[in-house]
Amino acid sequence: MASNIIMMASCKLLLYLILLSSIHLFLVDSHEYQIDWDVPSSKEPNYYNLWAADQRFLVDDSIHFKYEKDSLLVVTKEEYEKCHSSHPIFFSNNGDTTFMLDQPGLFYFISGISGHCERRQRMIVKVLELSKPPPPAGHNGTNGPSDHSVGVKIIAAPITVPLLMSAMVALFRWF
Repeated sequence: MASNIIMMASCKLLLYLILLSSIHLFLVDSHEYQIDWDVPSSKEPNYYNLWAADQRFLVDDSIHFKYEKDSLLVVTKEEYEKCHSSHPIFFSNNGDTTFMLDQPGLFYFISGISGHCERRQRMIVKVLELSKPPPPAGHNGTNGPSDHSVGVKIIAAPITVPLLMSAMVALFRWF
């Protein structure tokens, strides 16, 4: 009898530890990246693109830019290469800008201050989309992601922390 109680308590503890350690697999969360937006030093002229390449940006992540006496522009690839835009996709000069990465693909950021972009105050951010389940049989695929999309596969639907905690409590009551 006592061994059954100990065995049941051990099973509960093991199940609790498994659920607790895997909670991050069930939560889909966005992330805010912080960056100081200024002309990089001559020792690290490609600082921003190297930083961006080390990150894994996903749709709904954001980048919080902090800067003084400068501006932030989101531009097209051509404008990025020319270091100039007369009609940017996005413009801010308030010194404290959070930009939402709301779709997959490439985002091109440049400084709006003359000469700063040429001194490498610019950045390309690649945003990945979480993989979607395969289309239903017979779907022509015209509205789905391209075959070249990159991402991670979601094994389960997003679960909120309160829902997960309720499920754990219900499971422990069952034992």
